[in-house]
Amino acid sequence: MKKADVPQHLSETTLASEEIYNGKILHVTRDTVALEDGTQAFREVVHHPGGACVVPLTDDGDVIMVRQFRYPHAAETLEIPAGKLEYGENPADCAVRELKEEAGAVSGRFEPLGRLFPTPAYDKEVIYMYLARALDLTKEQSLDADEFLDVVRIPLKEAVEMVMRDELPDAKTQIALLKTARLLEQEAAGRK
Repeated sequence: MKKADVPQHLSETTLASEEIYNGKILHVTRDTVALEDGTQAFREVVHHPGGACVVPLTDDGDVIMVRQFRYPHAAETLEIPAGKLEYGENPADCAVRELKEEAGAVSGRFEPLGRLFPTPAYDKEVIYMYLARALDLTKEQSLDADEFLDVVRIPLKEAVEMVMRDELPDAKTQIALLKTARLLEQEAAGRK
């Protein structure tokens, strides 16, 4: 390898990529990379289109959440509404869709809360988080054919306490709830 091919500090250059698996949701490659010291290494990478999640917050401070079974963990989870992006889809459009499909709600005030990398060591997935306020809860759910869930309404304060007691293990739910609580604290402090 020529010196010019060596990546800068804290970066890696892809030299080759081999497809290992190509499924409905995931695509996995085994990449050969050049490290900053000139050596080579392998990286297995999960390619995922990403997702969007939304904290539906009612005017009286409740969060609309969904309880569902998660096969990989063989357990029920309590999460905020979320879904997978279609390749090229706008994350906000995905979050609006999932809010309606899973919670039967439409938001009059939709705000970004940022993004998160759920497993940055080997997965390219990015989840975009949103806060939905001024909710219209009169809509009907329109779940996917293979989707079964219950809608649950929990005060935000209690949901945050559940995060702190390790009762909500879903990462996107934890982060989005904590960011929502902090945002509301900041808004309240700004009004004083």
